[in-house]
Amino acid sequence: MNAPVLSRRLFLAASSAAGGGLLLSFGLESQARAAGPATLGAYLKLSPDGKATIASKIPEVGQGMRTALPMIIAEELDVAWEDVIVEQALADTKIYGRQVAGGSMATTLEWDGMRRVGAAGRWMLIQAASARLNVPASELSTEPGRVVHAASGRKLGYGELAQAAAAVAPPDLKTLVLKDPKTFRIIGKSHVQTDTDAIVTGKPLFGVDVRLPGMVYATYLKAPTYGAKVASADLAAAKAVKGVRDAFVVEGGTALDGLLPGVAVVASSWWAARRGRNALDAAWADHPTSAQSTASLAARAAELAKGPPQRVARADGDVAAALKGAAKVVEAAYDYPFIAHAPLEPQNCTARVKDGKVEIWAPTQNPEPGRALVARTLNVPPENVTIHLVRCGGGFGRRLINDYMVEAAFIASKVDAPVQLIWTREDDIQHDFYRPGGWHNFTAGLDAKGDLVAWRDHFVSFGEGETFVRSGGMNSTQFPAGAVANYQHDVSVMPLGVPTGPLRAPGNNAFGFVIQSFTDEVALAAKADPVEFRRKLLGEPRLIGPEGQNDSFHTGRMRGVLDLVAEKSGWGRKPTKGRGLGVACHFSHLGYVAVVMEVSVAKGKVKVEKVWVAADVGRQIINPSGADHQVQGSILDAIGSTLHQKITFENGAAVESNFGDFPLLRMSQTPPIEVHYLLSDNRPTGLGEPVLPPAPAALCNAIFAATGKRIRSLPVGDQLA
Repeated sequence: MNAPVLSRRLFLAASSAAGGGLLLSFGLESQARAAGPATLGAYLKLSPDGKATIASKIPEVGQGMRTALPMIIAEELDVAWEDVIVEQALADTKIYGRQVAGGSMATTLEWDGMRRVGAAGRWMLIQAASARLNVPASELSTEPGRVVHAASGRKLGYGELAQAAAAVAPPDLKTLVLKDPKTFRIIGKSHVQTDTDAIVTGKPLFGVDVRLPGMVYATYLKAPTYGAKVASADLAAAKAVKGVRDAFVVEGGTALDGLLPGVAVVASSWWAARRGRNALDAAWADHPTSAQSTASLAARAAELAKGPPQRVARADGDVAAALKGAAKVVEAAYDYPFIAHAPLEPQNCTARVKDGKVEIWAPTQNPEPGRALVARTLNVPPENVTIHLVRCGGGFGRRLINDYMVEAAFIASKVDAPVQLIWTREDDIQHDFYRPGGWHNFTAGLDAKGDLVAWRDHFVSFGEGETFVRSGGMNSTQFPAGAVANYQHDVSVMPLGVPTGPLRAPGNNAFGFVIQSFTDEVALAAKADPVEFRRKLLGEPRLIGPEGQNDSFHTGRMRGVLDLVAEKSGWGRKPTKGRGLGVACHFSHLGYVAVVMEVSVAKGKVKVEKVWVAADVGRQIINPSGADHQVQGSILDAIGSTLHQKITFENGAAVESNFGDFPLLRMSQTPPIEVHYLLSDNRPTGLGEPVLPPAPAALCNAIFAATGKRIRSLPVGDQLA
């Protein structure tokens, strides 16, 4: 993704805030003019007491954007972080532009723009001070919260300048002089997350905490087989439950990410709604995918793998000839299962529909498509849908899809009261948009010197023709593409009736496992040290792919993190019996990451003893504390999914339903995680996703080093027993 380009279409508007002060907004000119002044749509308010209220535009999913983006503005504004109050902005792309928590893109896309918002505020305060002190602006500077005239020793607080600054014409954003990073006071320092106090003290913060006068509660029962219609339901039995106010069938549609058929139960409490739902005794119509199962999908994948691919997605050189002439050929088949997101806060949403207006309180990562979906389903104009962003209790990509939002809005449209819809844990795991499973059939060729001369992957996934299901596709630029003269990426697909979607580092969370695990196998066949083999494969520092493309890969940056993690982990030391070190590196979401894990294996049980991570996400870590949390969370997610997690299907429905059969990693299983950043002369990028992909392979390569058992199918489960 290219960095955002400032143009004359971007503008800055200033006005007086209610109660006196400066209010700044910043966005696309035509859109903002259409939206008019909006006090909640502003990025910045300066109060007479000097406090700066900064709006955070990106939904907060735990990735720390409600802290990091305001830090950027506060830095350039030059205000003390202690004087900053953070507010969550409304969902309104007419004012804020892109408001999506996904793809680890917020830092990449907002870095420059947020700096200029803060710098513009500082510039306007200096202009106001210049007039007040009757000195040239060039003689003025700032210190946190004040404009300073060094020659006379006079200082003016931001609060006392706010009203006058609001009357200053905003500057041309392109001409603003930004701070030298060497002078940063806020950026680069660890700061506690904005919401931490509320979280640890249990203050209302998340979607399930929303309370409105007269609010009622709802549950929504859907077919186990995705999209099946309601055949029958005992509504009278549900309505007979104490506290139940209504129960009704929803016809729904066929789109898996829209309003699906189901039965709504509305009650004075959620527990009453749940009991009413249990009394429904619902039956479901047959559905074309009712017979689909994990076993049948795996059997079909095996058939496809044995035959010629349906298409060749990429072919460099002549793989067949290179394999024929290779001194050694290595073959291996890998697979991974469907997995669920399993956020601790199940899906929920609160909605109120009155007089053609819809008001929604949604823990969503991507509100704008939700607005469109609600408007289309309820047949109201999109501008009649207001979305309040509330903190998500975990997302990992699940809340990029707003099915729960439209369910809440539709139920509220049938009830003369605000409605809070809450899914059960079972609803959440069994009606997820899963990370799809996949099968990779690798063949590699080595020459007499142990150099990789050919690489082929027959990838079996889901879809129709050249269209993959959501998150089921694989980019043909995955390394070692471009580094091997003879490279071929084959593809075969099969139809699927299961909903799929993005899950933390979508696609890459599986591709990192298969590619880096097989790379380890090839290194072993070459009788090379795994790190040395990767170094040799990366070769001289160079860019593979066109300049400026998201999937272009710089071998030097990867070599940098590989060297760093090898140094920090003490790579090369002899492990004791039953212990092993594993290494992997992967590029995704503009981040270069290498991981080393040390594990011990005893009686078939794996214990991760320690993890080392080296990451290159550009020249600046905005909030080191938040960055560390993203790295650590990614590693823990990776260990949990690699060791334990899978979703299986029978009769078109998910079998697993709760943490008992879909376990998350426990605190007692948490290893020490050592994090190192390699700062490089590249723009800052995100950390929420790129750390996860190499971790499963590092773990499985460590298991091989400890036991000699190669893990080619996830999860590890009881394969070592």
